[in-house]
Amino acid sequence: MSDKVTGRARQPVNERASDGRAGAAGPPLAGVTVLELGTMYAAPTAGRMLRDFGARVVKVEDPATGDYARHWTPQHEGLALGFARLNAGKESVGIDLRRPAGRDLVRRLAARVDVVLESFRPGRLEEWGLGYDVLAADNPGLVLTRVSGFGQTGPYRERPGFGTVAETASGYAFTNGWPDSPPTSPPFGFADSIAGISAAYGTVTTLLARSRTGLGDVVDVALYEPLMFILGDMILRYTSTGEIQQRVGNGSGSASPRGIYRAGDGRWLSIAASSQRIAVRLFQAMGHPEFADDPRFATNTARMEHNDELQGIVAAWVAARPRADVLADLDRHEVVAAPVNDARDVVEDPHFRERTLVDLAGTVLGPALVPGPILHLGGYPGPVYDGVPEIGEHTEPGLRELLALSSAELAGLGAERVVGPLRAGVR
Repeated sequence: MSDKVTGRARQPVNERASDGRAGAAGPPLAGVTVLELGTMYAAPTAGRMLRDFGARVVKVEDPATGDYARHWTPQHEGLALGFARLNAGKESVGIDLRRPAGRDLVRRLAARVDVVLESFRPGRLEEWGLGYDVLAADNPGLVLTRVSGFGQTGPYRERPGFGTVAETASGYAFTNGWPDSPPTSPPFGFADSIAGISAAYGTVTTLLARSRTGLGDVVDVALYEPLMFILGDMILRYTSTGEIQQRVGNGSGSASPRGIYRAGDGRWLSIAASSQRIAVRLFQAMGHPEFADDPRFATNTARMEHNDELQGIVAAWVAARPRADVLADLDRHEVVAAPVNDARDVVEDPHFRERTLVDLAGTVLGPALVPGPILHLGGYPGPVYDGVPEIGEHTEPGLRELLALSSAELAGLGAERVVGPLRAGVR
């Protein structure tokens, strides 16, 4: 891999921020310990969000197989890229939750942490004797963040759910695509990511409330609900007007002209003339200022009524020149536009290199980049992503520290395969 992919390394968290504000106080979630029982995508995303801002995240994995995300593709040198992105910097403790002794360890751990993240089917923790009433009796300040397909309540609570189910049940897939194409799910964990970010938000909100009351609470996140919220006016539109939103391709169905267009060199770009002023500036950039007074295009309502005609005009204008020239004209006229980037474009873009992409070090992936935290704080330079844990890599030191287990106790649990793997030095 060329040196082009070497990104901007984050400052250590105890150093001073570049604008002079002190970072010596540490990350905003310093001192918060999270016990992550979640697997796959959504709950580990929440764990990464919390870890990004300083929480210690102790990930409980099956000692034999680990989080199933370790088996996802694509992989490089045996390391699943998706697992690496979501779990860098976490600690892995191998505990078999199918065994009563393993569940007892988790209950004891939950009594010593601030947050438990879980993504089992609703009712599973209760079957294991790990419901919130039990955990809160040991630790009244505990925040239990639960991510499931359809939530902890309601007729569908017991149904299993992955991201694809959430993307279809929420209404997203029905509205995504072209009028003559079938409903389409995204080629990435869209619902899971949005749910994970929402779970992190709910967790921090509850931690803030705990700072006033001393009491924790349950955060209940259904995979589909955050996605249903970001779909915009689909539900309000139906309940107020009776209209069912349909697939409209690259447009929004609410503003024109807006979409993705192919330039003369075969490269793609987007234009979002979603306000009146931007539409007028686009017309000027196109050399058609008269469109601003044309009855077909003078208002957004008129433009939507003549959307196909206007889109054809815009597409022809874009197609007449190379993408760089079109974007330069649009930028000069302050029209909202951007190239349609692939992964290489993102990595080579100086803005993303400076602000967004960070190094993932200490793995078999070599020089590699990942998107950093989803937001920036003025006094906190952000985390360092160094190393992805092996299954149970922190079992021995983690259980020694958190539960004060002796070598004999660890060895006994290891012999019974309740925990693992253990280093050879444990006797």
